[in-house]
Amino acid sequence: MKLNIRKLAVAGMMTAVGVVLSTFYIPVGMSKCFPVQHLLNVLAGVFLGPYYAAGFAFCTSLIRNLMGTGSLLAFPGSMVGAFCCGMAYRYAKKLPAAVAGEVIGTGIIGGMLCYPVARFLLGNQEAALFTYVLPFLVSTVGGSALAAALLGILCGSGAFSYMKGLFAADHRYGKG
Repeated sequence: MKLNIRKLAVAGMMTAVGVVLSTFYIPVGMSKCFPVQHLLNVLAGVFLGPYYAAGFAFCTSLIRNLMGTGSLLAFPGSMVGAFCCGMAYRYAKKLPAAVAGEVIGTGIIGGMLCYPVARFLLGNQEAALFTYVLPFLVSTVGGSALAAALLGILCGSGAFSYMKGLFAADHRYGKG
């Protein structure tokens, strides 16, 4: 993977937005659900691709944990969702696929991957394999719906094509 400075800069800005807006969360059971994180995951997956999206999600989760505004459950949820979203968009080239990738990646796969984190790292002996699936699905569906609406607006205005062009592999600085 070749380092793309533009994508790296945007991922850094998205991390900053994710950290700043991490004060807005919805408590669902034992977890904190961040719909803004899911919105950003979809945008990162679509515009930056799966690897930068997963990296952005990792950095956001790490900083939130260091600040005490997140939990260890954020790592598997956000990273898997962002990666799945990016992969779904990369191969399908359809926005609904990207949204579905986020919902499945965070809500189902990430929710199930939280079981060992909760059980062995957080000491939650009541945790089961599907304990976090429903709370994560609630959060990711809300954030993904916001992302779908925003992407629809961007497509309707023509801004989506422009923004995708900024991150195209053949884009050179100084050209439109």
